[in-house]
Amino acid sequence: MKNYFRLLSYAKPLGGFIIPFVITSILASLFGVLNFTLLIPLLNVLFDQEIMQVAEKPASIFALKDQFNYHFSQVLTQYGKFGALQFVCGVIGISVLLANIFKYSSIRLLEGFKANMVSNLRQAVFDNSIHLHLGFFSNERKGNLISRIVTDVQEVENSIANTFSAATKELFLFIFYIASLFYISWNLTLFALLVIPISGIFISTLVKRMRRDAGEGQQRLSNLISLMDEAFGGMRVVKGFVAEKFIINKFKTENEGYKNAIFGLAARREMSSPFSEIMGVFVVIGILLYGGSLILDGKSALTASEFISYIVIFSQVMRPAKDISNAFSSAQRGLASGERILELIDNQPAIQDKTNPKTISAFNNAIEAKQVSFAYESGQDVLRNINFIINKGQTIALVGSSGGGKSTIADLIPRFYDPKSGAITIDGVDIRDVSQHSLRKIMGIVTQEAVLFNDTIFNNIAFGESIGLEEVQAAAKIANAHDFIMQQPNGYETVIGDRGTKLSGGQRQRLSIARAILQNPPILILDEATSALDTESEKLVQEALTNLMKNRTTLVIAHRLSTIQNADQILVVHQGQIIERGTHDELLKLEDGFYKKLSSMQSL
Repeated sequence: MKNYFRLLSYAKPLGGFIIPFVITSILASLFGVLNFTLLIPLLNVLFDQEIMQVAEKPASIFALKDQFNYHFSQVLTQYGKFGALQFVCGVIGISVLLANIFKYSSIRLLEGFKANMVSNLRQAVFDNSIHLHLGFFSNERKGNLISRIVTDVQEVENSIANTFSAATKELFLFIFYIASLFYISWNLTLFALLVIPISGIFISTLVKRMRRDAGEGQQRLSNLISLMDEAFGGMRVVKGFVAEKFIINKFKTENEGYKNAIFGLAARREMSSPFSEIMGVFVVIGILLYGGSLILDGKSALTASEFISYIVIFSQVMRPAKDISNAFSSAQRGLASGERILELIDNQPAIQDKTNPKTISAFNNAIEAKQVSFAYESGQDVLRNINFIINKGQTIALVGSSGGGKSTIADLIPRFYDPKSGAITIDGVDIRDVSQHSLRKIMGIVTQEAVLFNDTIFNNIAFGESIGLEEVQAAAKIANAHDFIMQQPNGYETVIGDRGTKLSGGQRQRLSIARAILQNPPILILDEATSALDTESEKLVQEALTNLMKNRTTLVIAHRLSTIQNADQILVVHQGQIIERGTHDELLKLEDGFYKKLSSMQSL
């Protein structure tokens, strides 16, 4: 129940909803039950029963029954039985009208509550996900995250909010029905309520099994979304390796699992409704036999009209009771989804700012790594005792074999990860003491894979900055991108497709460089920005990078050594350690040097 109420708390502000919702629900239930209690005087008139006369007007306007009996008696005396029949029908009509007005009002309030809760919950999940550290996204499947934000939140809306409605509106209706039944005949009502404990035990047993099926179903759905995301995103590989059958079989396995889990959940959920109905019918049969025998033997104070009204009202009791039962059964799927959502909301980023962190707005002296070691969650060190200094204005290159730790070093500087031991400082300040926002604001990052969005070229370069077209064009010209942009159908307003698929690799890379130029950062991190390009594209991108690197401090991860020969210092990284350092010419002079071997292999 803790998670249930926590999910409801996202509908804040609750004060403006709960009070009017409770009031309208109570009034809707009150007038709804009143419609059936009015059957008694109506039947008395129709069956020509003796009608109690009330000569004196009740003093309190809240004594509803006495007020009704008084006015009913007055109408009966003045206008006869047909007039009394008209009076009762008129009161019933007004009661039905008021019941439905208040019912609609409560439903309208509930829909606003649901919309507010779902919106706030989805925003909270997305906000927390965006702020999680980079390592989280490396370990988590993207489809699973999307499933939690979309389908799990939707499931909470469909079941949790509806349960809240049943727990309030239907509960009020149930209470008013029971109260009216006790008022008509307390002994018959006690006999009828024997069914409730039996139903409760049965439904609680179902609920335990349903929670398990619901959890499995939502996980299977997440797997399906992840599989579709991976398959559609890698369709070139799927078709290139003729792996359609393999992907189809994987999807079939997950789809069958999802089908079985959802069928099991639905079968158990739907079992509660016929069970409740069967129990209700048998209780009504029991009441008919028991109450009818008392009336026939003259042992009951109930009149025939009161007994018929009792049966009619009791038949209505089963509806809110069944709705409450069904709602709590359906809530198990929502609770399973809610647990997955709250798990994501409660997930705290491993990289967090200190309380009152320092802020930096400029880079003045140097970046220094001091005895830095690092390990991912697997536990094995991927960096050991890394030491280097990047002075302002210098270009430092990282080279070495794949998997040696070059990209990990580059990820540590903007603090995507924290070192296991040692420290990285900027202008003498440990970056763990600096706010992440201000640290990354002075850095521009260009990666091997250009990360673009399904938006216009203008928005991809501006990327959230409030700037004009002239500034974007200036950045594009420096990045050697302006000419090809102007050749697009709509120029800077051309939409480039999912991840920029409408552009070539070199064009995508030049857009990402233009985005970095626009930010005008004093520090650049270039992670193999030209390694995936053809010769012509590499030349254009390299020219753009050269323009970008002017008067900036740059850390370059290089695959092709020809691109970093002019670096101020080259660090050779191998198996998590810096094994050589120096300029291009200095490293070539080392006998049996690792850099010299790399250079020889690339010159072949």
